[in-house]
Parts: sequence; C-alpha cells; structure tokens
Amino acid sequence: MNLNDPLGDMLTRIRNAQMRNKSTCKTPASKLRGWVLDVLESEGYIRGYEAGMDAEGKPEIEISLKYFDGEPVIKEMKRISTPGRRVYAGVKDLPHVRQGLGIAIVSTPKGVMSDAQARTDNVGGEVLCTVF
Repeated sequence: MNLNDPLGDMLTRIRNAQMRNKSTCKTPASKLRGWVLDVLESEGYIRGYEAGMDAEGKPEIEISLKYFDGEPVIKEMKRISTPGRRVYAGVKDLPHVRQGLGIAIVSTPKGVMSDAQARTDNVGGEVLCTVF
C-alpha cells in the first residue's frame, strides 16, 4: 500500500480506534512515526507502543491507547504540515495549542519534540501536528 502521508495515516488510525473505544491500534512502522509516538508517550497522551512484525513480515507498531473515565485522553489531533504544504515556525512563532493545554509536535534539527521542549531548547522547525 502506497501512502502519500504516513504520519497523517497514523493520526487517523489513532482517531478511528479511539472513536470505537479500542485499547490498541496498529500502524506500519517508520522512524518518524516512532519519534512522534515517543513525544505522545512522554506527554501522557498514549500508554506506550511496541514495534513488531505483521503476518507478512513487515514492520508494524502496536499503539496502546489511553482513556480517562471512559473518554479518550486525546480529544483532538490535527495534521498541520502536509506533504503538499509544509509549515515551518521559528522558536518565537511556535503555536500555543489551547492556551498551553495541548501540544504541537515539531520536527527540529535536534529531533522531534513538543513545542514546550522546542522553546526550552530555543529551536524552531516544521510543525507536524497538534494534539489536545
């Protein structure tokens, strides 16, 4: 299966699984997806994830979703930078998601990190997505 936007595909799989109250969801593995999942796990939006192989021997990631009082912890996920329209922001222009209640995931020269970590490290980059 050829995907034009693998990160957008992963975000959609997470949204769909949470709408169905699934405890886990699976997505094909890639380095960028793993880095984004590292940020989501460190910020407390997912329980964790495990890399493995599917039935055909292709690498995949199983994501353990997180719920609080029966409701998904992630209320909203939006893809900001797409393959057709890249969105870059300097450290002073990084978005504040819901007045600091959410996070923006940013790809910087120092790695993929949350907007708060990027401000701490004084680095800007490509705004991948926002999570609330």
